[in-house]
Amino acid sequence: MKFAIQINSSPYQSSAGQIAYQFINTVIAEGHQVLRVFFYHDGIYHACKYATPPDDECQFSVQWGTLARKSQVDLVVCISAAQRRGLLHKDEAGRQGKADNDLAEGFRISGLGQLVEATLAADRFIVFG
Repeated sequence: MKFAIQINSSPYQSSAGQIAYQFINTVIAEGHQVLRVFFYHDGIYHACKYATPPDDECQFSVQWGTLARKSQVDLVVCISAAQRRGLLHKDEAGRQGKADNDLAEGFRISGLGQLVEATLAADRFIVFG
């Protein structure tokens, strides 16, 4: 089965992102495919490169990046939601006259078209948060 996932809440607002992460790992372990994880609204905070929670807390952007690398899961951050919250990829930061790349490893920025494409190709679309 093919899944498309959407995450709407911040990693520090609710446990929805962590539950999604566990669900995705389980789905992959069972032999299913996750086509794309789309981070929308405050869910974009999962992709912040410079988030530095205490050492005894989960490092969300690192765990997502590891998942992307090991399982070839496409992690897409909504460009509009990211821009509204100050999360910029290198190309967009340059276009906006800013000097930094805030996007964590394993993530990429794109538009809602990527979400639509994933939902059309998936057997199941699940929203967390």
